Amino acid sequence: MVAEGRDMTGAGTRYLYLARHGEASADGAGLTESGRRQALLLGERLRGVPLSVVHHGPLPRARETARLIGSRLDAVPLRESEPAGDYVPHVPARDELPPDAADAVLRFLAQVPEEERARGPELAREALAMFTGPIGGDSARHELVVTHNFLIGWLVRAALDAPAWRWVGVNQGNTALTVIRYAPGRPSSVLVHNDVRHLPPELRWTGFPPELHV
Repeated sequence: MVAEGRDMTGAGTRYLYLARHGEASADGAGLTESGRRQALLLGERLRGVPLSVVHHGPLPRARETARLIGSRLDAVPLRESEPAGDYVPHVPARDELPPDAADAVLRFLAQVPEEERARGPELAREALAMFTGPIGGDSARHELVVTHNFLIGWLVRAALDAPAWRWVGVNQGNTALTVIRYAPGRPSSVLVHNDVRHLPPELRWTGFPPELHV
């Protein structure tokens, strides 16, 4: 293993930046004023990152967030992607779950619309193929995916080699930033998770239940 803190940047390394969309309006048709401010502030934070592309899901709240982030970047292309959308990435069977948590997890998933569960596993596999792992070439690549709570949880649990069901309970605030590094010959590494330091206190932790605010 390389000593802690040694630079592992190099050819073939992918840096995947993940952000949940900004705070959405009640009907989900777009962002609130707070959500727009969150998106612009995240764009300012990412201005100095050498992003090659901003992927985003097809729903209006993700599309608008990506557009506002992109307005603060230097001509970084935006690409809409169905695997970056909102869906359940894996529906666990009861015997996959810890006995003391199974009822709560299954009740939670039963509330999710069927259309978000039906194609979810297929899209989740596509997301892993599209967004994760080292890359070819002679230089590192930095990519941003503007997406939804469930997919970020799925990609974080995959980076940590956690069981498939463990995307449940990995919560993200609106426009919170997560960064995962995929370097050749190294385990994937979650460098940053749910970081909201680009937001003022009044814009932090939206999208979280009140009991999870810290």
